[in-house]
Amino acid sequence: MTNTAHRLVLLCLVPLLLVCALKAGDATHPPKGDVEKAITIHYLEIVTPDVDATCEVLSKTHGVTFGNPIADLGNARTAKLDTGGRIGVRGPMRETEEPVVRPYILVDDIKAAVEAARAAGGEIAVGPMEIPGQGTFAIYLLGGIQHGLWQN
Repeated sequence: MTNTAHRLVLLCLVPLLLVCALKAGDATHPPKGDVEKAITIHYLEIVTPDVDATCEVLSKTHGVTFGNPIADLGNARTAKLDTGGRIGVRGPMRETEEPVVRPYILVDDIKAAVEAARAAGGEIAVGPMEIPGQGTFAIYLLGGIQHGLWQN
């Protein structure tokens, strides 16, 4: 084979080999139509009898600043999350409320999300409830864990 023939073969084979290599590399990734949707924690709620100490530790360890209590969020003091959401630290709102860390996952349709939680065996503790100017939240219990849902 001449040099020209070798070059021609390489010019034809190289693009084919690249396409095959790219397809083989994609074997571990789902096709574009099956891309997993990421969840976003919109609000991370911490209920504790020691709000000030908790805010102080979080401020010192993570470099965040907590604001003044917000009445609509149960007097939670909040700081920003890098996802655009917030972390809120508040005291118990009733004598029987236990300390808890409860993530509220952002959803597009809170009514549908509550029904999906119910269908999966979740016990609805708080049905969809609007907080004026904040959004709508719900809480369900499943597997001994409190789960929150949030819709803007």
